[in-house]
Amino acid sequence: MNLTALLIALPLASSPLIYLASRARISARAAERRSWWLSLGVLLILWGLWLRAALSLSTGETLSVTFGLLALRVDGLSLFFALVVLGVSTLVLVSSSAETAEGSEKYFAALLTTTGALIGMVCARDLFNLWVWLETVVISSFLLVALERDRPLALDASIKYLTQSAVGSILIVLGIALVLAQTGALTLDSAQPGRLAPGLLAAGVLLIVGLGIKSALVPLHTWLPDVYANAPTRVTALLSGAVTVSGLIVLMRALLPLVSAAETWGLLLIGAGVVNTLAGNLLAFRQTDIKRLLAYSSISHIGTILLGFGVSLYANLPQAAQAGLFHLFTLGLMETLAFLCLATLPNNRHITLADLRGLIYRAPLVGVGLLLALLSLAGLPPLAGFMSKWQVFAAAFISPDPIVRGAVVVIALNILLALGYYLPPLLTLFAGEQPPSKRPEKPLPLTVRLPLILLSALIVLIGVLPDSVRWLTELASAVLVFGGAP
Repeated sequence: MNLTALLIALPLASSPLIYLASRARISARAAERRSWWLSLGVLLILWGLWLRAALSLSTGETLSVTFGLLALRVDGLSLFFALVVLGVSTLVLVSSSAETAEGSEKYFAALLTTTGALIGMVCARDLFNLWVWLETVVISSFLLVALERDRPLALDASIKYLTQSAVGSILIVLGIALVLAQTGALTLDSAQPGRLAPGLLAAGVLLIVGLGIKSALVPLHTWLPDVYANAPTRVTALLSGAVTVSGLIVLMRALLPLVSAAETWGLLLIGAGVVNTLAGNLLAFRQTDIKRLLAYSSISHIGTILLGFGVSLYANLPQAAQAGLFHLFTLGLMETLAFLCLATLPNNRHITLADLRGLIYRAPLVGVGLLLALLSLAGLPPLAGFMSKWQVFAAAFISPDPIVRGAVVVIALNILLALGYYLPPLLTLFAGEQPPSKRPEKPLPLTVRLPLILLSALIVLIGVLPDSVRWLTELASAVLVFGGAP
């Protein structure tokens, strides 16, 4: 089978098979372990396929496949985001081995479906199939959010997520219909030269608003804090590390046929970036739930990514798109590490500052991991979060345009504002001396410790050596800037 097809079909086809295999007449514990091992095996095969795809692209080979009206292609952007998706999915799955419980096969099956749909989404070559894959991602991630359906808050959050996503879907379909009516084509590399007709401008606005709901653009963000706070914590790690930011990738893909109005779209994205950054930071100050605080922090970081993407369109600066993708990559690392650390706490459904008190002493690995994640999210050197933000600001500041420079100054000043809500949890980790009642907790299983160690090391390493991933972000940004060319 074609390499491109395998990357997408393998996790999608394996998902129901893993679920059915776990229903065999064996003990519940054996069924759970079987599901976990089968899921891990599928992800390891996907890593091998990803490496083959990377080698093929490096030699100039075209990786594409067509099934009737379904056209898929692996290009630089697909390769980049597939790395993000596989990395987050694998780490979440490995970390989940310690908490297998009744119904785990549904969790593993939905995780694989989400992984395959995310990869399919970034490989789609036309607007309609892009939307179909996006809806598949929404449905599969909805199942993950609603996994603990016996909890009213989790069920409410999943319904809110699905309802608001449905509204976004309607707007996206209307935008796609306008594009088809005006151009007669939906391919992502069919940019129209010259000034866009009013109908296409309206289509672009509909796509931005519709995809803005799925990407948590303020004021379309209201589903995200509830979902992050009430979904199972390891599910939140997957959502924050891969699913939410995927909407930003789709947004940039969807605007490719309308690139003639790049300056207009860029200006809208820059404005949305400033609003997201300010709103996310200000709303985070009010939070007592750590998961909800991280949700608003994520909204703020989405603003920085939007700044990079917006400047690349508005000022025609390819390096700004590359920097935006770099920050998307580091955000996935930071958020995944933070939520995987929180998932190790005994009661991780509702986590307050009191639950973090003395965590450095009680569970040193978890405490250090959370410390690095928060410091990096706050943008302190020499960690990955600082370096990716710095690259976005430096790339954007190349433009002499006062709008761009003003937006950079506002978002950069927000780093200082963000310290105000990161500081309390950071200090709480070291609060007081180790009391007798807070003896070190039971050692974590190796499968839980490995993802924390790896993510912590990557946050430090990428902060010190940011060029280590530049080759991949440059390949991906070339697709966004040059109209879908591989």
